[in-house]
Amino acid sequence: MRNSLVLLIAFACAVPGDAAKLDISQMPDADIKKGTAVVSEGPDFLWAVEAEKQPILFVDDQRVGPLKRASKNGVWSYSGKLQTGTSHAFYYTIDGKRFGGLTDFHAYGPDSYLQPGVPKGKLSEKMVHTSRIYPGMKSDYWVYAPAQYDPNTPAALMVWNDGYQLVERDGVTRAQNVFDNLTYQKKLPVIVHVLISPGTVGDKAMRSIEYDVVSDLYDRFLNEELLPEVYAKYNIRRDAYSHAIAGNSSGGICSFNAAWWHPELFSRVLSRIGTFTSIQWKPGEIDGGNIFPFAVRKEPKRNIRVWLQDGSEDMENRQGSWPLQNIQMANALKIRDYDFHFVFGNGTHNHAQGESELPEEMQWLWRDYDPAKTEQIFEMEPVEKAKPVFRVKIYNR
Repeated sequence: MRNSLVLLIAFACAVPGDAAKLDISQMPDADIKKGTAVVSEGPDFLWAVEAEKQPILFVDDQRVGPLKRASKNGVWSYSGKLQTGTSHAFYYTIDGKRFGGLTDFHAYGPDSYLQPGVPKGKLSEKMVHTSRIYPGMKSDYWVYAPAQYDPNTPAALMVWNDGYQLVERDGVTRAQNVFDNLTYQKKLPVIVHVLISPGTVGDKAMRSIEYDVVSDLYDRFLNEELLPEVYAKYNIRRDAYSHAIAGNSSGGICSFNAAWWHPELFSRVLSRIGTFTSIQWKPGEIDGGNIFPFAVRKEPKRNIRVWLQDGSEDMENRQGSWPLQNIQMANALKIRDYDFHFVFGNGTHNHAQGESELPEEMQWLWRDYDPAKTEQIFEMEPVEKAKPVFRVKIYNR
């Protein structure tokens, strides 16, 4: 019997839980009325909705409940527990009609919350780089160093595309908490994180030009221009073994693109909901991300380690199919024996799953890192080698 990847994946369903530390007062009234209100702390979740009749709650397409009347008039609530380190979806039915809900919401594990006794790292002030390679382009960037960073000891490096998303400690990424916790636990080496926002030339946004064009121009921008500014202020290792790059969507393909063209600069790649589609493809002129599944199969193998993440409800439009292209990428990497890991959920074009699983992503990318080394031949894990390629079944027709 063939092993198949069914494009509908159910996560752990909600079970009754103790959400005593969660309260309806934490929820905006507008969200309660719209049926989109949910708050969480680790595995504990609380939902609330305003309705005349008792609603039915579905989490990850499974009915849970029953909901109970809350202290507010006309408001119903339910508390439960969900699997952490991933994303979930919910909606209600009222009189048999679907109402409210969210298609993607976070379920953070313990390492996404700053733990007692863990020292905080330091985020630099915003800096602005003016490019020559992309003439006149200005890019905001920040540098985050964990508390364990010692200027006398060279640190590893991780570049984050769309880096402005990681600047707020208690924002949705929770990235600074993850960096601090895992470094303190010695599950990560000391890593200096460079958070780079897409640039602009005047009023022109350069994000897609930087991220979706398949060439080494973005590598050159990093290696020749921006990173030397960081190296002047921080003691950072220069070996690719100690360099990683990460991003979401177009930032995801940009991360893979950077390592593909210059594996001597970046050897570890995190690509979430990667845009391996044809956004910047101009036949005969410019290659787009749509070529990558076939380039991986046909071109010489690069010494890189790759984590891919996508969801079955990701986009499908004139530029291509995000879910199918990510599956193609996973199979291409598998067929060529790359050291890769593929997580395929049921999310849309959304960051929730990737941000929820950030602690797992980071530990996998940096596993077996040895600061005494400057290189390593990456090999597919035995557990992955034993698995078949991904297969697809149509589920919606």
